Amino acid sequence: WSPSFLWAVCASWIVSRKSRTVEVNGQKAALTYKEFELLCMLLKNRGTVLTRDRILRTIWGYDFDGDMRTVDSHVARLRTKLGEWGSKHIKTIYGTGYKIEGD
Repeated sequence: WSPSFLWAVCASWIVSRKSRTVEVNGQKAALTYKEFELLCMLLKNRGTVLTRDRILRTIWGYDFDGDMRTVDSHVARLRTKLGEWGSKHIKTIYGTGYKIEGD
């Protein structure tokens, strides 16, 4: 990713990779480092199912010794912080992982 990465997801969204900020309807969403990385990964792969294992390896690293449910916890918090959009567009693919659908 380019350090100056700026992505307008839709009219009410701005994600800035450079400043590591997310704005939803003009309000900044306070995301942790991992939540921000997870959101960027999901957005970059919009429409593609990402397995929990792939997310863990990419964001937490190959030597992560924690529980795979860490991804589930982070997705749940991300949905909450992103409000209605997060709940509507971050989809759980049962037994596999997650993806973002729609705008």
